[in-house]
Amino acid sequence: MSRRLVLGSASPARLQLMRQAGLSPEVVVSGVDETAIRSPRVSELVALLATAKAQAVAKQEDDALVIGADSVLEFRGRPLGKPTDADDARLRWRRMAGRSGVLHTGQALLDVREGAITRRDVAVSSTTVHFASPTDAEVDAYVATGEPLQVAGAFTLDGLGAPFVRRIEGDPTAVIGLSLPLLRVQLGRLGLTITDFWDR
Repeated sequence: MSRRLVLGSASPARLQLMRQAGLSPEVVVSGVDETAIRSPRVSELVALLATAKAQAVAKQEDDALVIGADSVLEFRGRPLGKPTDADDARLRWRRMAGRSGVLHTGQALLDVREGAITRRDVAVSSTTVHFASPTDAEVDAYVATGEPLQVAGAFTLDGLGAPFVRRIEGDPTAVIGLSLPLLRVQLGRLGLTITDFWDR
């Protein structure tokens, strides 16, 4: 496959997911101001954010498939992105402990040819996350690592936060940051096959 695959995200977790799936995208950080994008519905918000990121990167490309993605945890009807600081992360964990939230991941796939977006596919993957009830000492230790400050909802499924998630209902890769099954479907809707992009 000669088409270039470009990931418009600075997330190391998203890049690692794609590499583990045999994909070798180039990374171009979008630089989008996420605070300027709003929506009353969290699922719509992540779709808007993913699209904005993909479009910002697409403007820099002549011929490529550009992927933009964004994740936000919806907890009790409210969006939770990255914590503002350690105290915010601790407070979130006290509220989330023993409860559930929905992690929404928006994905925008743009087909850029001759500097113009010729086709686009935007979709959202939503996964219910059931949190464990870590002790205050466990939360303090987790927050002290800095990991929860870097991710939506203040938790990870692919890192130190995994023991604090009881179970999920849905796609685990979407919780990590990019739904690989959804990406396969999106490529298919553009007439492409994910296996063509395997780095062999």
